[in-house]
Amino acid sequence: MSKSTGSAPNRPATPFEGRRIRAAVIGTGAIARGSHVPALARLAEEGETEIVAAVDVAEDAVQKFCAEAGIPHAYTDLDRMLEEQRPDLVAICTPPTLHRDQTVAALRAGAWVWCEKPPVLTLADFDAVEAQEGRDGGPYAAIVFQHRFGSGSRHVRRLIAERTMGRPLVAHCQTTWYRNAAYYAVPWRGRWETEGGGPTMGHGIHQMDLLLDLMGPWSEVRAMAGRLVHDVETEDVSTALVRFESGALATIVNSVLSPDEVSRIRIDCERATVELTHLYGHSNDNWRITPAPDVSDEDVAVWRDFGTDVPSSHLEQLRELVASMRAGERPRSSGADGRTSLELITALYKSAFTDTTVRAGEVGPGDPFYTALHGGAPGWAPPAASTGESATTVSQEASA
Repeated sequence: MSKSTGSAPNRPATPFEGRRIRAAVIGTGAIARGSHVPALARLAEEGETEIVAAVDVAEDAVQKFCAEAGIPHAYTDLDRMLEEQRPDLVAICTPPTLHRDQTVAALRAGAWVWCEKPPVLTLADFDAVEAQEGRDGGPYAAIVFQHRFGSGSRHVRRLIAERTMGRPLVAHCQTTWYRNAAYYAVPWRGRWETEGGGPTMGHGIHQMDLLLDLMGPWSEVRAMAGRLVHDVETEDVSTALVRFESGALATIVNSVLSPDEVSRIRIDCERATVELTHLYGHSNDNWRITPAPDVSDEDVAVWRDFGTDVPSSHLEQLRELVASMRAGERPRSSGADGRTSLELITALYKSAFTDTTVRAGEVGPGDPFYTALHGGAPGWAPPAASTGESATTVSQEASA
């Protein structure tokens, strides 16, 4: 279904009124078991959703998954599931290389999509997915950016937007994690064709997305990347300097070489510093606000009042997504709002691999980084890409 066709065929304009939203889960690995199914099950308890099916290429795995979660229908064929079950919402929990085709298939079947990060491998893929969305009222494809959701990020976003702490001036965004050789023994990891990128794409995307959600649009980036430890195609560390449209400056570090693991965002505003320190998720206690010396106690008390603690989670994002579905509105972390972090990541790679400053909006059709995050750069692109061999040929050889 293209944008020009509006809503899916045979679907009413408000299809979810007065009933539960029928959900299906694609992929039955750890993220589906640990995050998606519990979130959907919780909303099922509240009368909002029901899980009607799951899909996995491994029949034994999907049968076991459905038996454990109480899901009535198990499939090994996505298209068959979409045709027979006609879900309203599809949660995609598969490796990144499958995201584009599975998202497109679900949208064409009239289902909204909630896709794990990274949403797709390139900006070209993202634009192809967006072209399949409905024009008004959905279906839309949202990305799992759960760190945006929760009481802490909501409170700080409002403080920054209202400028109560003054203008944001300097920021730091850090995703320094540790992954060993066993982690990269999984065949699809560390390869451009199947993972899209290294820690910049697959790990740091969450903190970078949250940084952009708090700080607003960026204008230019200057970056470096390295392959210092792991025997992979992609980078295992990257650093970047970013200028925002507001004039604020930021540093970004993404690593899988760091034994002392931490995820951190720090924003220095004119009247206070806001810092978030956590690893894979945050609650109110993970945020700290340090005022400038001349700030009144009354202002500080307001800034530090985060309200009821609602940790960041898949559940909190799913709540908002379901509300958007019922309202027929585009959800956060979809469309242009979801594209912004992938745009920054793409520009970061281009800057690092071409030794240039890259400006927002610069990477588009005709740019080699639009269709591959390595951009065909010598020393970074896989042999097939750097010698001009087509991706189709590579795919055919892999299948053979």
